[in-house]
Amino acid sequence: MSLHCDIELPPAGAQENVATSYPTVFNWEYKVRREELMRLYEKGKTAQWNASSDIDWSIDVDPQRVRIENIEAFDAVLQQPQKLDVDTRRRMKHHMDSWMLSQFMHGEQGALLATSQLVNAVPWTEGKFYAANQVADEARHVEVYRRYLTEKMGLSYPVNPHLHTLLSQIIGESRWDMIYLGMQIMVEGLALAAFGLMRFTQPDEPLIQQITSYVMRDEARHVAFGVLSLQDLYTHEMSSTELKEREEFVIEATVLMRDRLLMAEVWERIGLDPKVWMPWSLTTPFMVGFRQILFSKIVPNLKRLGLLTPRVREKFRALDILDYEGLPDSTSEEETTIPPALINFFFKLQAAGVKIPGLGGTGPH
Repeated sequence: MSLHCDIELPPAGAQENVATSYPTVFNWEYKVRREELMRLYEKGKTAQWNASSDIDWSIDVDPQRVRIENIEAFDAVLQQPQKLDVDTRRRMKHHMDSWMLSQFMHGEQGALLATSQLVNAVPWTEGKFYAANQVADEARHVEVYRRYLTEKMGLSYPVNPHLHTLLSQIIGESRWDMIYLGMQIMVEGLALAAFGLMRFTQPDEPLIQQITSYVMRDEARHVAFGVLSLQDLYTHEMSSTELKEREEFVIEATVLMRDRLLMAEVWERIGLDPKVWMPWSLTTPFMVGFRQILFSKIVPNLKRLGLLTPRVREKFRALDILDYEGLPDSTSEEETTIPPALINFFFKLQAAGVKIPGLGGTGPH
């Protein structure tokens, strides 16, 4: 099924100006100081893909497909606050997927703008090289999600207010390392985990599987780029006062990213009471597991950067995401690890009669 629609605009309209004050740095030495960044740059050059020709856009997508035989099992496990008829469930799936993909697209535009700033602001030649390469990646990601939303989903959402606040803060930063920290570590670290979850939970949608696999391959490099670029600066060069400012930003960004997952826009759009469904978003096992996996890359990366300070630990413990500090950080370029809590939840679904492709029959370990 092919649907065509325009991207829905936020109340402020199609364009928004954000004042920026970051410095522009020439490097006349052209000396390469970080070989690991050059290796990422070389990998990025060879891993380019074309969103027009490498994606099979002829694949049919039914954005409201829900397996009727799974509805009762899902209701039993998810413990939704209201029983939904089949038509409402289909619309709910369509809107939730469109909301998530819309936020991916908006976040990718934020990454496009932020990374273009890094070309100017980062002082190292190899950092400028890789940032320039990433600009092309981010443009391609915006392109592919715009096309999927307008041609396949036929539905989109404006940027979430919490995501908008965070992106505006990052774009308006004057310190290049804060642009790295906000975009490469926080926003893209969360996105990498969300992509991994989408690929895991939508095995029957071959087009989104193609798109997600390509985008995840890029994003794994991008997050590693951020970690490698910041680790010496944060662990050896910055004063305690400067690190405290970064610590405060990490806490604020984490709360903003958590709060955007309430999806109030979705409930209102499909006629469900946000006062009923927003608390469910916070407490249902699926949404708890969903939030956990979204932070499963951020936490170990912050630990490597020395930013998992006592105050950050206290906040992460309250959000129940501190357990992920033992996972590999992104310098290993491993794909997203599914948190044990989420694996247990998928096995619970399977035990209730919902077939979850990719899970074995032996239960969680």
